[in-house]
Amino acid sequence: MAIIRPFHALRPPIHLAPLVAALPYDVMDVEEARSMAGANADSFLHVSRPEIDLPASVDPHDDQVHQQGKRNLDDFLARRVLLQDPVACYYIYRQRMGSIIQTGLVACAAVDDYQSGVIKKHEHTRADKEEDRIKHIATLDANDEPVFYIFRNNPAVEEILASAVNEPPEYHFTTNDGVSHSLWVVADPALISHLTGLFAEIPTLYVADGHHRSAAASRVRDLRKAANPNHSGDEEYNFFLTVIFPESQLNIMPYNRVVKDLQGRTPEQFLQAVSDVFEISPADSAVTPSARHSFGMYLAGQWYRLQATANLADEGNSVARLDVSILQNHLLQPLLGIENPRTDKRISFVGGIRGVEELERLVNSGEYSVAFSMYPTGISELMDLADDDQIMPPKSTWFEPKLRSGLFVHLLS
Repeated sequence: MAIIRPFHALRPPIHLAPLVAALPYDVMDVEEARSMAGANADSFLHVSRPEIDLPASVDPHDDQVHQQGKRNLDDFLARRVLLQDPVACYYIYRQRMGSIIQTGLVACAAVDDYQSGVIKKHEHTRADKEEDRIKHIATLDANDEPVFYIFRNNPAVEEILASAVNEPPEYHFTTNDGVSHSLWVVADPALISHLTGLFAEIPTLYVADGHHRSAAASRVRDLRKAANPNHSGDEEYNFFLTVIFPESQLNIMPYNRVVKDLQGRTPEQFLQAVSDVFEISPADSAVTPSARHSFGMYLAGQWYRLQATANLADEGNSVARLDVSILQNHLLQPLLGIENPRTDKRISFVGGIRGVEELERLVNSGEYSVAFSMYPTGISELMDLADDDQIMPPKSTWFEPKLRSGLFVHLLS
């Protein structure tokens, strides 16, 4: 059963929240982070991407980057850009992006649940990225960015979330990408106890986004446990920062693909090879697939609709039935030689938020030869796969809107 608990969040005063809030560290490169922070000394990017305050020659993974992050966090505290709540609270965080609204509970999850499998994963982590996050968290002595978790719909929890957002929020602002952000503080001890008890009846949480942060939090706990002869299991380092959403609240966008070359084929030869595997028809305009097992393909200035034949989809296999698996196993690998999409430099991935227009732009530029638009992976597909203890192919899901960092920070000491 899921263990969650409230915490004393570091968070900005109301008037600074819009200035502090920042996109997650891993959705931008260093130069984009520098540009986003600009002249804003209160942007949380100074903590989450502290390399923006160091010379460009400094490796973003160097220890001095993490030390700079700690100095910047200390500066935020000294300048009262972040203040710590005097009592342990839960928080309710809502984002609105057009017609999409997602509301989740901000809480600390238990490392024990991550290690025991109560928190289920669907991606492998990379050792280098995991090590970088370990250094970052350990040096800051804080979880500065939340992990994005899902739970299967629970009417009692959802009723509490729905009721809370009828009250005036602590924060309410809109970021320059048009996403609105609202935060409510749950400080009532009875409601805190009730929420904790409800989650104790939820058997499983699922990682939506943040596998490296979860793994790093687990490793940091083990390091601190080993170094603490008086370890009790109740220390803050045994818990880490999360926002937990009911499955019904979430929006997954497709993660589209572009490939640099046609493996020596002409466009006509490639089109023939594809038609031997998929049902294919030309389209008059850009193709955004509207159902599972259908794809769009942009080749030589022309869009095509691809439909997987029944023999390509193994519906009894939680991995093989995914559209990303069908495309990989029956087109990208056999026709284009993409053996490992995680490491092959010939393939790139384009988040659905950029739209199919970005696929056209990339192919028309000549940098890529062919693009594929995808139908988004379903929330139920993700959870079913995780329940089977399977690993999803890389770049299978793109969650939007992205959680903002800096609105709540969890100190480990």
